[in-house]
Amino acid sequence: MIPDATTTSPAGHRTIGVAVPVPEPWGERLREHRASFGDPLAASIPTHVTLLPPTPVADEARRRRRAAPRAGGEHHAPLRHPPARHRDVPAGVAGGVRAGSSRASASASLLERAVRRGPLERDLAFYYHPHVTVAHHLPDDALDTAFEALAGFECRFTVDAFHLYEHGDDGVWRTDRAFGFGARAESAAVDGVR
Repeated sequence: MIPDATTTSPAGHRTIGVAVPVPEPWGERLREHRASFGDPLAASIPTHVTLLPPTPVADEARRRRRAAPRAGGEHHAPLRHPPARHRDVPAGVAGGVRAGSSRASASASLLERAVRRGPLERDLAFYYHPHVTVAHHLPDDALDTAFEALAGFECRFTVDAFHLYEHGDDGVWRTDRAFGFGARAESAAVDGVR
């Protein structure tokens, strides 16, 4: 989702992204690894699986666009994801996400497409593949170290929610809303951010 913590928005816009948060203890463990590889963005980017990459939205359209991801989750069941690792392009190392079944794998791709339509429709710079970035925009030797260090890393968790993140003026990405799955999926404000 978040390739650069220095993401800037045009005047009158905020930058948002939609992603599945990686739960604890794995989220923090992967952030610690990311920091140890020298990635300066580790402290400002929550560990996540991207559904919608950083996208500038006009301030006046934010309320309508906040509701859009909920529609993406209304027809999807929770997913189970064990990751696999790979050297990502461009210049990064990521843990690829494998769904627990072919049905869940198809559901992950459908969810990404469902979120990235309507008021959040946009073209992608790269073909979508679910992954968790653990090192990005670092020298090759640091990327190789990251790739080797996480060779045996695996975590399994059920995805029962996804989040709308907003890029703050301080360069930190924070959850704005959380969305569940199913026809009765509700969204909820997180930490009072609106």
